[in-house]
Amino acid sequence: MSFKIAIIGAGSVGFTKKLFTDILCVPEFRDVEFALTDLSEHNLGMIKTILDKIVEFNKLPTKVTATTDRRIALEGARYVISCVRVGGLEAYADDIRIPLKYGIDQCVGDTICAGGILYGQRNIPVILDFCKDIRELAEPGVKFLNYANPMAMNTWAAIEYGKVDTVGLCHGVQHGAEQIAEVLGAKSHSELDYVCSGINHQTWFIDLRLNGRKIGKDELIAAFEAHPVFSRQEKLRIDVLKRFGVYSTESNGHLSEYLPWYRKRPDEITRWIDMSDWIHGETGGYLRHSTETRNWFETEFPQFLDSAARPIDPSKRSNEHASHILEALETNRTYRGHFNVKNNGVITNLPQDAIIESPGFVDRFGINMASDITLPEACAATCISSINVQRMSVHAAISGDIDLLKLAVLHDPLVGAVSTPEEVWQMVDEMVVAQANWLPQYAHAIPAAKERLSKSRIQTREWAGAARRNVRSIEELRAEKAALKQAV
Repeated sequence: MSFKIAIIGAGSVGFTKKLFTDILCVPEFRDVEFALTDLSEHNLGMIKTILDKIVEFNKLPTKVTATTDRRIALEGARYVISCVRVGGLEAYADDIRIPLKYGIDQCVGDTICAGGILYGQRNIPVILDFCKDIRELAEPGVKFLNYANPMAMNTWAAIEYGKVDTVGLCHGVQHGAEQIAEVLGAKSHSELDYVCSGINHQTWFIDLRLNGRKIGKDELIAAFEAHPVFSRQEKLRIDVLKRFGVYSTESNGHLSEYLPWYRKRPDEITRWIDMSDWIHGETGGYLRHSTETRNWFETEFPQFLDSAARPIDPSKRSNEHASHILEALETNRTYRGHFNVKNNGVITNLPQDAIIESPGFVDRFGINMASDITLPEACAATCISSINVQRMSVHAAISGDIDLLKLAVLHDPLVGAVSTPEEVWQMVDEMVVAQANWLPQYAHAIPAAKERLSKSRIQTREWAGAARRNVRSIEELRAEKAALKQAV
């Protein structure tokens, strides 16, 4: 088979390499063309060098091109994959730093909450530019696979306003299932069957079966509480499991910032999180992790390049959805996964216009969602709170309405639990001014926001957060890796 796959934001080097090797695990895909595009010529050069080495070592006919001209990359593409981070680490730092001044402590800040909403404001205009180019240049019937966060907002904008056939993809469901299989003592992940449904980063395991036997709430709680690691790292998730009756896909740190109960008081935050790794609730944890990863890659690039000279091993194909979707569409080998699509009746007790994440099957006829799923009421209520924020955020990003943006932030569950309306209004002004370079739709509102900030009397504070760690140096990272290797 010969067709073209365009990857936008291909400078996300590690993730692009994973997608690339996954896709080439499919024997029929040896002749495809990968067209890489990114704003950073430096990052493009690094990833193309790595992928070229993989192709050369494995003696493949695969073609890899790289360009900063997105339209060239999209021309004739059958599939377009997006993994962009608009504003990079610079804007992301403001997503964490500015809300902290108002008492809002986020672990990740990429889905909702103050950081996730502003992230969406930066991404959505760019997503619509992608869609315009896709409609004009790509192959008829092109499918757009969005991996970029905020997943629901980006996918919502691409479907509703970009008018492109879009599916949002995430790996949270797979990771949650791996945990459940481990605590239940499954010998392999294939022993666990489940229905997981909700919205991205708030999906719920509403039906669990181990070797055909239904797993109830009490058995699952006991299994998690008995686990020597997860009982410590997932305290918040276990508490939600006890109260809601079902387990959430999302990590302890992620879940903590979508709810109004666990991060609203600084002295309570440390009770619910674990500092053994960023994902369990550390303040600004993913920002630190992303910064260290980028620094490490830049410094250790020769090591990464050497590791590319290895055979592609289909047994090590990852559980990222993209390669499996492409395989199903092109070869008719059916694939079951969890996909982000417009609801349209899939989940009965969530709004029809929402972007939901739920089970579906893929074959040559497309993505076919399992329908008529009803969430437990508490899960639906939590999802609806986020959906209402997402809807307002998308509409604000499209219209450039700063008042609607402020209302979206005000209605965010964690923001509303921490901040007053006056603080929210000032915080949004401050974030929009700080990120003006990436927010063209708000250009008309920036002068007035600056004027309001100059006259504001609301007190803020410089606060690192309740559980912050410093970014580690390359030397510290090397020492830690050496110690772990020695311990093994």
